[in-house]
Amino acid sequence: MAGHILIINPNINPAVTAGIDEAVAPLRINTGPTIEVVSLPQGPFGIEAQADIEAVTLPLRNYVAGRADADAAIIACFSDPGLAVCREAVDRPVYGIGECAMVTALTRGEAFGIIAMSAASRTRQAKAVRAMGIGARWAGSVPLGLSVADAAEDRAFDQVLAAGEALLQKDADVIILGCAGLSKHRVMLEALLGVPVLDPVQCAATFAVGAIALSSAEPAPALEPRQRPRWAV
Repeated sequence: MAGHILIINPNINPAVTAGIDEAVAPLRINTGPTIEVVSLPQGPFGIEAQADIEAVTLPLRNYVAGRADADAAIIACFSDPGLAVCREAVDRPVYGIGECAMVTALTRGEAFGIIAMSAASRTRQAKAVRAMGIGARWAGSVPLGLSVADAAEDRAFDQVLAAGEALLQKDADVIILGCAGLSKHRVMLEALLGVPVLDPVQCAATFAVGAIALSSAEPAPALEPRQRPRWAV
């Protein structure tokens, strides 16, 4: 199985990009596709406000469209900026980590909760949950009140843990990290909370690896169309 997966961090924070690269390392298997992690050159230091999301939408579209070498692309921001317009621009799979994480969460438990970055992030997540029609499975989101840069630091772990515990109190049995910058906290958080904790970039990369594996499988032999049954009207 060959292929190439492009993961785009829409911000230019090098610590976040490095954390994403580390998070997907287990998916770099010998027979699998290569996985490249880059920052969007025109991106801000953090995607935190709606204005940031709008500002990176067309640059993301242009970047994805210009990377014809990628068999699949991943937008590594939980708000999934530019997802629709990127999908419109290319005929290759494009994944948003927020969408992929929530879909994955439905397979891991009965109710998922999201550790959000801010109150504004929680509002955007509520809209995304409603748009996907999965509100009955959403236990809620708990904001950290941190910037993307601060959340990626080791000292943020106590606040991340407190948010996860608050979501358990809301009956969540799956926790989603609502930012690519939180990836470094996943393993310890899962161990302490005792429930699945999902890194959204890992979720999206898993989808991408699977899609490439299936598309590169040996094609089915050409067959003659089935004859129309005599009983068909």
